[in-house]
Amino acid sequence: MTALALYRGISAAAAPLIRLLLAHRLRTAKEDPARYAERFGIAGRPRPPGPLVWLHAASVGESLSVLVLIERLAAEHPGLNLLVTTGTVTSARLMEERLPAGAMHQYAPVDRLPWVRRFLDHWRPGLALWIESEFWPNMLGEISARRIPLILVNARISTRSFDGWRRFPGTIRSLLDRFDLCLPQTETDRERLAALGARRIGPAGNLKFAADALPADDRALAALRAALGDRPCWLAASTHPGEEEVIAAVHRLLVQRLPRLVTLIVPRHPGRGPQIAQMLAAGGMSVALRSTGEMPAETTAVYVADTVGELGLFYRLAPVAFIGGSLITHGGQNLLEPAKLGCAVVHGPDMANFAAIVAEMREAGATETAGDAPTIAAAVGRLLGDDALRADRIAAAAKVAQRKAHILDTVMTALAPWLARLEPAAPAGDAAPAVPRHARA
Repeated sequence: MTALALYRGISAAAAPLIRLLLAHRLRTAKEDPARYAERFGIAGRPRPPGPLVWLHAASVGESLSVLVLIERLAAEHPGLNLLVTTGTVTSARLMEERLPAGAMHQYAPVDRLPWVRRFLDHWRPGLALWIESEFWPNMLGEISARRIPLILVNARISTRSFDGWRRFPGTIRSLLDRFDLCLPQTETDRERLAALGARRIGPAGNLKFAADALPADDRALAALRAALGDRPCWLAASTHPGEEEVIAAVHRLLVQRLPRLVTLIVPRHPGRGPQIAQMLAAGGMSVALRSTGEMPAETTAVYVADTVGELGLFYRLAPVAFIGGSLITHGGQNLLEPAKLGCAVVHGPDMANFAAIVAEMREAGATETAGDAPTIAAAVGRLLGDDALRADRIAAAAKVAQRKAHILDTVMTALAPWLARLEPAAPAGDAAPAVPRHARA
């Protein structure tokens, strides 16, 4: 039995366990109760008439990187319906706020064959664009079986993933063979895709370079600036469990030189905000929590911004940003986002998910690595205290962030043949040939 056949068998037999896990996620606010049925492939809205392009992005980072592509598709191909799927509550909220007219969001079904079929029966996409590297065997197999064109966009194969997939060469070759085209982020990703068996590989280019700057509400920004006044501040962005304790230690070191300092923390998962605030308060710090409506007061040491979609606000507010997900084994977060908004950037040692971008920024003198509280405090302290150094770092980072804006044009050119086939050929009320209705589970 092949690994893919074994996976299909296990996913079929594991329905009760999967339902229990989803129910647990629902109880812990990791699923949306109003749209829970979408995880079982039950559509939350009717399918509009006309051709439909489906874009799947796993979570926040992938969905933000593909927004610029969605906007371009909506502007240049107004006859297309655009369906975006993601798998997390935070990404769903962001998509609902930021998707352009003509685009809609659904939660991706869990990768169990009856639920996948139910999803595809309803939406009948004429083209599927898979973002980065989330390979779900049942979904990819069913897309291929229905002969829906499938393109891997902004493909990234991390060192960890590459080493793991090489242990299962037949499996990954079979999965990659489902794709009509793979568009890698970097030349390294191209080489890894080819080594794993991808046969149709297009030009490299990372859509994160083409993404618009994160938005911010002007009134909220003005209110926070007024609340902070002339107090120095810095930001720990997209932090993960285990990192906030280090950030607290950094604050204690910095406040010895900057007694009025405010440390801003934006956790990667906003639901952790109260837990972070409790931990900081237990350590003797004065904490304000944004989700409760609090604003930083004169006595506030740490402001925890546990809200959705406001990271752009805090990048505009802070002159120095430390990038989270880099002090633990996670691979870091997107450091182009602060670079586009005038922040001097510091990060921890594990930036594996953004290795190529880090290399470019390091070569340009645009970033600095710091792996523990004393070195982070030293780096942030230097940048807060030296206006010229901070300005040089900000300018270098902005230059790197802006140098590859043409990448979106490259991606659109690569997609053009599939878009051209889809749009004129689609009849008024459908997007793809009818498929047999499958048994419901």
